[in-house]
Amino acid sequence: MNATLPLPQNLDLVLDVPVNLSIELGGCQLPMREVLQLQIGSVVQLDKPADAPVDLTVNGKLIARGEVVVIEDRFGVKITEVVAGSASS
Repeated sequence: MNATLPLPQNLDLVLDVPVNLSIELGGCQLPMREVLQLQIGSVVQLDKPADAPVDLTVNGKLIARGEVVVIEDRFGVKITEVVAGSASS
């Protein structure tokens, strides 16, 4: 299932370049009045259901979706879908 594609020889030049991987849990829109009222202990309801997949983006480009998991005392994401067109052909 984890098929590896042959990598071009010159790809080694960029394999260690850092990129930003982000996980989007959800979002919401709030009026500025409510934003200014946020304080420690405030709860903000997001627009996604708790069981909805989260989006994984690299430098702003969607590459995969997954489910949030807890590993010891940290959050993680289990990849459930790789978005078409995000892998090398």
